[in-house]
Amino acid sequence: MICKLHFCTVKYLKHKTMKKITVAKGDGIGPEIMDATLEIILAAGAKIEIEEIEVGEKVYLAGNTAGIAPESWDIIRRNKVFLKAPITTPQGGGYKSLNVTTRKFLGLYSNVRPCMSLHPFVRTKHPVMDIVIVRENEEDLYAGIEHQQTDEVVQCLKLISRPGCEKIVRYAFEYAKQQNRKKVTCFTKDNIMKQTDGLFHQVFDEIAKEYPEIENEHWIIDIGAAKMADTPEAFDVIVMPNLYGDVLSDVAAQIAGSVGLAGSANIGEECAMFEAIHGSAPRRAGQNLANPSGLLQGAIMMLNHIGQSDVAERVQNAWLTTIENGIHTYDIFKEGVSKQKVGTKEFAHAVIANLGKSPVTLSAVKYATDAPLNLPKYVRKAAAKKELVGVDVFVHWAGTDANELAAKINQLNFGQVELSMITNRGIKVWPEGFKETFCTDHWRCRFKPGKGYQLTKGDIINLLSSAENLGIDTIKTENLYSFDGYIFNLCLS
Repeated sequence: MICKLHFCTVKYLKHKTMKKITVAKGDGIGPEIMDATLEIILAAGAKIEIEEIEVGEKVYLAGNTAGIAPESWDIIRRNKVFLKAPITTPQGGGYKSLNVTTRKFLGLYSNVRPCMSLHPFVRTKHPVMDIVIVRENEEDLYAGIEHQQTDEVVQCLKLISRPGCEKIVRYAFEYAKQQNRKKVTCFTKDNIMKQTDGLFHQVFDEIAKEYPEIENEHWIIDIGAAKMADTPEAFDVIVMPNLYGDVLSDVAAQIAGSVGLAGSANIGEECAMFEAIHGSAPRRAGQNLANPSGLLQGAIMMLNHIGQSDVAERVQNAWLTTIENGIHTYDIFKEGVSKQKVGTKEFAHAVIANLGKSPVTLSAVKYATDAPLNLPKYVRKAAAKKELVGVDVFVHWAGTDANELAAKINQLNFGQVELSMITNRGIKVWPEGFKETFCTDHWRCRFKPGKGYQLTKGDIINLLSSAENLGIDTIKTENLYSFDGYIFNLCLS
């Protein structure tokens, strides 16, 4: 392979350790854009060894509902780095999303999506936009824990953990440091979700202190999203919980004007997966039409991840130069702006011809370091002192008068444990509720111990037993705790 490289790239091979990666060429246009991508990065001096696996449509249709064979998992886990072309998931039920499965099984906690405008060569309303969305990938509402509670109410649990927050926030700062970026912004809604989003914001502030050379800021998600859509140049790297990141990464890609040109990285403590964000486009397969840029951007992120940032820099600047020179595939070709319409292979050859060059109109990239990202494993902190201080008993009741329910629930009071509050959809309706408040059939009844009394789980069992005897339909309980003497969730009591 070295004999095919430009002479000027040979020096890049000498000091690097060969890295074995797993490659899947995918379905539809996948094989074509993967071949083009690999040809470019190898010509630029990427020191990689390729181990190919089969995933996607053929595997699905062979009877494997996951789209990937067990031995392929072994190869991915052994090599740690996975470059994947788009795949086709067959229509109909029973087939699992390979992307979702891979993220969950391999603990790929960070989804990273750069969104950069290519004005004036690709149409956009934001000509100087260059931001990176770093999205937490495993928890939040996407944990998928949902329950039917009553006839009228369904719940979805929002799970935010300290390990999840620390890993994603640290990744955002380490990424900014490697990529020579100046600012990291955190988006949350902690003015409303004071514990879950509050923890994310708290961890962001803690970790930001370890990177004094990088500016940091926090925005409430609604006004932050509005600002990003209107003035994206105000941001650099944005880190946020899963749901917000899912929505805003698509918004950012769309307003950048380059959805089909964007790459994506999914990063874990052990493994990482890199890909384009677009699909397999089977109607364009085998015609030498597809634009390999999205997958190439994923491969550039891969090179940064494995510590070959000098190669990544050469590829990115050559790609930008090619775009700037007006050598475009059909999807971005525009009369009066583009100069030459080319196919997949020809585009790859044009990028290779531009290796060593830098763009003039578009901003050339310069990465700060050639080292792999520093991603230490999470270290669990000492356990806090935990004390049971109350319990919420959730009740299914079809009435509408909170005072009537309180009279029934007060029959459960015993000794030093008594009803202190009833809420409905998070709004306090007893005591001192408003008759105008609309109530469903899902009621939260909070019990607290009297002063000086230590509540026990036996007391909770007695409460539930008494409720059963009185015909009160309890559907779940939530124990309330203080941690190191700090009580947060009793603020409405």
